[in-house]
Amino acid sequence: MATLLDLANLIFPDINLTIADLEKKYPNRNLANKAMVTRFAPSPTGFLHTGSLFTSLISYRLAKQSGGIFYIRLEDTDTKREIEGSGADLVKQLNYFGIIPDEGYINDELEKGEYGPYKQSNRAFIYKVVIKHLIEIGRAYPCFCTAAELDELRTKQIQNKITPGYYGIYAKYRNLSPDEAISLIKEGKPYIIRFKSMGDEANKVKVHDEIRGDLELQENYQDIVILKGDGLPTYHFAHLVDDHFMHTTHVTRGEEWLASLPIHIELFNTLGFALPKYAHLPVIMKEENGNRRKLSKRKDNEAAVSYFISEGYPKYALIEYLLTLANSNYEAWREQNLDKSYNDFILAFNKMSLDGALFDIEKIANIAKERLAYKKANEVEMELKEWAKTYDNNFYQKIISDEEFITNILNIDREKAKPRKDYAKYSDIYPLIKFFYNDEYENLSKIGFEWNPEKPKNEIKKILTYYKDNYNLANDESLWFNDLKEICPKFNYAENTKDYKKNKELYKGHVGDIAEYLRVAMTTKKNSPNLYSILNILGKEEVLNRLEKAINSLN
Repeated sequence: MATLLDLANLIFPDINLTIADLEKKYPNRNLANKAMVTRFAPSPTGFLHTGSLFTSLISYRLAKQSGGIFYIRLEDTDTKREIEGSGADLVKQLNYFGIIPDEGYINDELEKGEYGPYKQSNRAFIYKVVIKHLIEIGRAYPCFCTAAELDELRTKQIQNKITPGYYGIYAKYRNLSPDEAISLIKEGKPYIIRFKSMGDEANKVKVHDEIRGDLELQENYQDIVILKGDGLPTYHFAHLVDDHFMHTTHVTRGEEWLASLPIHIELFNTLGFALPKYAHLPVIMKEENGNRRKLSKRKDNEAAVSYFISEGYPKYALIEYLLTLANSNYEAWREQNLDKSYNDFILAFNKMSLDGALFDIEKIANIAKERLAYKKANEVEMELKEWAKTYDNNFYQKIISDEEFITNILNIDREKAKPRKDYAKYSDIYPLIKFFYNDEYENLSKIGFEWNPEKPKNEIKKILTYYKDNYNLANDESLWFNDLKEICPKFNYAENTKDYKKNKELYKGHVGDIAEYLRVAMTTKKNSPNLYSILNILGKEEVLNRLEKAINSLN
């Protein structure tokens, strides 16, 4: 009569290691008592989702602030959905946002750390050691059900209003004897390996979540698949093996995995492995037609982290926004610590939301405007150049041709107590400042100048001609503006807007109108950064050239 050991040896003839051997190979980490070991475990099935950046950011910060370890593990067991190269791309994008692992998967040729391999497809021997043990103790078994049989079972269960699944009396191959199972294997009948659950549908299991507190969830009773026909494990099984032997202390993941927690608890308990602490994070939501839904890869550009990178949102703006979703007190902390890095903020589980976080791209834009406005111009120029090199070659060439020029442009109004907040992202900058470049000014002037339609063109022409003939840029902005005021009486314009508003019938316009004519002449637009700064940056020769062109357009 065959034994469970005979069955295990038949299924895994080349596996000679034991769980004890694995424990020696992957010993406990020598870390301080409160140090956390956290991980980000993506699947290489596409782009880095904004929700995944959120989750990985929290895992990373928890490890860093506790003096622990953050690692990356690539969960590539779903070979049908895998997209070649996407794993390495995910790591690169995390690095872009400053989330750099202490160990783990880097790309298909490179990893670092003593607890690897960090790519699940390369860890098959580890999973097989553990599954072999489960078969030996009667907690796993080969299942020979075909897809057609499973479909038929599910249909009958639904028709009879029975909870669908493979469990208990509905688990056809659950109670085969070792002899029966060995006979079917030797016949060449295809099979997978299932975990034999001892749970009951009527029971509850008590669990603790670091964010949600103590919970009661339905006990697992399903005989889940743990090893597929291709020899690779399922997520449920692989994650428990990996988290145990990599000594993960805290698992942070989306709340959609909360329902699976009883499965994982039973697996950990069956193997006698210490359960890591779990924190199920709120899912990032999008409001649509008054309802909330998950941020969607299919519907929402902002679901992909690559969108924020290509559009040129400052990386710290997105990170800080995600921190506001992570902890309710982040914004108050930031207001009181404007000179500190967001890395100085201490994340806390008890400050995390229980509800789905509503994604707000306008809030990201506001954070970006705030941070960009108070950064030094040369720092913004460096960030801008880095972005433009990849995403706007035309602008990049202009930047590197005269970096002092672009820095001066970016420095307009930056030294004021309340600087202008024009830019939410790097891609906003060139459209707003391109008039500084002569070739772009030529193109814009051909499109047309935004002259005030309520003012006669011959009047605007006379004023600009006078300004051109008497051009002399004062060394001080207030003196320059006084010079501008002195032009007003010559053309019956009020020297201030208050006088004009009180006595409109006495004046043709006011000093603000003259400034607008000059602004349009320099930029072709009514709105622009500080006019005095524009004149300084362009220089006298170019100012006179542009005045001439603008005057000619008024013929």
